[in-house]
Amino acid sequence: MGCVPLFAPSRHTWEMKPLSSGWHLVARFFTSLSSAPPSQENLLWVEERLTPAELALWKRQSDQDQRHSAYVARRFAELREGATDAEVAGAILHDVGKVECGLGTFGRVAGTIVGPHGSRFSSYHDHEMLGAEMAAAAGSDPSTVELIAGEGPAFEDLKSCDHA
Repeated sequence: MGCVPLFAPSRHTWEMKPLSSGWHLVARFFTSLSSAPPSQENLLWVEERLTPAELALWKRQSDQDQRHSAYVARRFAELREGATDAEVAGAILHDVGKVECGLGTFGRVAGTIVGPHGSRFSSYHDHEMLGAEMAAAAGSDPSTVELIAGEGPAFEDLKSCDHA
């Protein structure tokens, strides 16, 4: 992935606008400071909903990202009555592409402020596309891949749960 000019248009589905992304980023920052693993209850909930290959992807994430994804996915499943198993898997894996950027909490803050400048920040901003590719390679249902990519009929519900 090549370098992207500092103020180039974003290629990801919803924009991470510096300093205007909302309070959810502030809350996410503070919850990211804890390295506690997800609760046993959330771990079991996730394990019941992912294929073995998807679970392997999910486990590549940091404990902070695993906690966040389980929280968002549970909110999504409550909000979207009748959500399909594939949609719930997409909600669980919605940020899995962030493993490719190799950025920790403070690097992600910098990436949000700076934008998609340089390969690691570009990877961070393109995490939806990267995650969708990872899920497709793992054999995920097309609806799962679509939701991770930030598309499809369930995306607005996922976005609202992620930004709550």
